[in-house]
Amino acid sequence: MRITAVTCVKNEGPFLLEWIAFNRLLGVTDFLFYSNDCSDGTDRLLDALAAREDLEVLAGRVVHLPNPAEGRNYQMEALKDAAHQQVVKRADWVWIADVDEFLNIHVGDHTIPALIEACGDPAAISVHFQFFANDGIDAFEDRPVIAQFTRSHNPDIWCGETAIEVKSLTRKDFPLQYFGAHRPFFSERKGDKKSLAWTDGSGRKVPHRFLVAANPRRIRKFPAKGARDFATLNHYALRSLDSYLVKNDRGDVNRENRAFDDTYWRERNDPAWQDTSVARYLPELEAALEALKADAEIGALHAEAVQLHREKRDALLAQPAYMQMQEQLRRARALPPDEEAMLLEMGML
Repeated sequence: MRITAVTCVKNEGPFLLEWIAFNRLLGVTDFLFYSNDCSDGTDRLLDALAAREDLEVLAGRVVHLPNPAEGRNYQMEALKDAAHQQVVKRADWVWIADVDEFLNIHVGDHTIPALIEACGDPAAISVHFQFFANDGIDAFEDRPVIAQFTRSHNPDIWCGETAIEVKSLTRKDFPLQYFGAHRPFFSERKGDKKSLAWTDGSGRKVPHRFLVAANPRRIRKFPAKGARDFATLNHYALRSLDSYLVKNDRGDVNRENRAFDDTYWRERNDPAWQDTSVARYLPELEAALEALKADAEIGALHAEAVQLHREKRDALLAQPAYMQMQEQLRRARALPPDEEAMLLEMGML
């Protein structure tokens, strides 16, 4: 089974090897990366990985391309281009996700083929996010993200909402109009909606209104309760406070100059729930990372990205605005804004 992971990156250098090695453990055979405007060596590391097909831990191809976007919508322009790339066209399944998102599979041997089998080999599988909190971790460390952050919101409820966003695996024969960042979109000319098998992370049919994108506000989400029996999408959107500051400076993959404000942080920094299930992958992941870093060129480029990440943090914290942001985020309550407002109104805070 050929499984191609597609992603867009900008200044994700310190986190690339973990994401690649983790997805290899899941059964991903090929990677298509689009990068733009990198200043931390992300592009150089990807070029080196693309040239090193002999590395056993890769066991497939890494394809690295410049993002083709001419405007600001980097992700959607890249996904339009991806549909025409051979590494996608020859895949049996396509997995579109970001470098801070880790597909945590709970069934069989914890691989994507096991998830597909558990779901009955549908045309698409949409897996719900679970947002992992910063949980008071300030310092960036060069070790697996999945080992550092173990607390999240209640998996079924995020910021008072039961409808939570998804990311999707898409089979090669899906009647595709185009790839979205969160889900594929159906072409009426290529298939029949009534016979389309599309499941959630428990193997249940996705809601009809989600399938047909009938609700503009919920074309990329639906209720998460009971939807994670076979898989969860662990989303480490915050990581350490150091890395969040660097991310804030970088901007957003879809809108070049958008900065993440403290609402984004507070919504995702709910530590109410502890979930360590993804740790099942750690022994093999750490061995794979060691093998990648043992390659002299790859190891040196990774170390450079780590150093540049720390230097960027230091440069930002030399600016009063970032010092103020750091302190503001340290003081922020670990409650979603709406929940905090409700508790304040009730006199409970």
